[in-house]
Order: sequence, then C-alpha cells, then structure tokens
Amino acid sequence: MSEFVCIAPDVKLGKDVKLSKFINLYGCEIGNNTKIGAFVEVQKNAKIGSNCKISSHTFVCEGVVIEDNVFIGHNVAFINDTYPRATNAKGSLQTEQDWKVEKTLVKKGASIGSGVTILSQVIIGENAIVGAGSVVTRDVPDNTIVAGVPARVMRSLEEEKVLMP
Repeated sequence: MSEFVCIAPDVKLGKDVKLSKFINLYGCEIGNNTKIGAFVEVQKNAKIGSNCKISSHTFVCEGVVIEDNVFIGHNVAFINDTYPRATNAKGSLQTEQDWKVEKTLVKKGASIGSGVTILSQVIIGENAIVGAGSVVTRDVPDNTIVAGVPARVMRSLEEEKVLMP
C-alpha cells in the first residue's frame, strides 16, 4: 500500500480489492473484487460484500452491512445514531459505553445515488435504487426506486421489467 492509504491490521480484505488513495479502513471487512474510491472511510464492524463499488468521499460507519453487487455513489453518508450527542449526562465527551450502535443494511444489487444520507435502522431492499441527494429515513422495498427528502417510492422496477441481474 502507499503512504496515502491507512489500513489497520485488523481489516479483512478479500481477493482483488481495488483501493484508491486517501482512504481510511479499520476493523472492517471488504469482499472480493470490490473497489473503494478516494477519500472513503469504513469504520470498525462495518461489512462490505463482494463486487461492490464504493465511490469517493463516502462514509460507511460502524453497524453498516452492504451486501454483494451494491453501487454506492459519491459522497454518501451513513448514520448509526438516532440521537447523537458530543457529551454524556455528566458533561464528559461520550465514549463507546455511552451509546449503542444502530444498524443499517443495504441488500444485494442495490444502487445508492451520489449525495445520499441514510439514517440508521433502515433496510434498503434488493435491487432498489435510491436517487441522488435523497435522505433515507425508512425501509426501502425490494425492486423499487425511491427519491426525495425524505425518500419516497417513485415506482417499482418489477412493473418496468428492468430488474438487475
């Protein structure tokens, strides 16, 4: 690796993973043939499947699972805390003991457009498409296109017979 890539020793990288410069990976798992773009951070206990493309400037936080064949556009942000706070009840900076990670799942074949924010505790269904700039606040059904703030179902891919392989 180069001096512009920070990969902690506890990262599990699959075969033929392609890594750009200026990335930060720690305590995570990346599947075979996945490509990670520049300025991406993947935190501990996050998992990215095989044959995925994670575009530049994306943040994959702890508690996120991305299954196989998923596309993540540029500048996508995942959230893992519904009520984030800097300090605990005593006024000290929060530590891991002060909050619980909230999970998010992106199922196989999904595509997430650039600039999307995905709140915690949601499931993005198989082959679903999330339009650029959307804010996902609730589950996205399989084979649907959602867009907007908050993201809403636009149409079904099954109706159009445009299912992904």
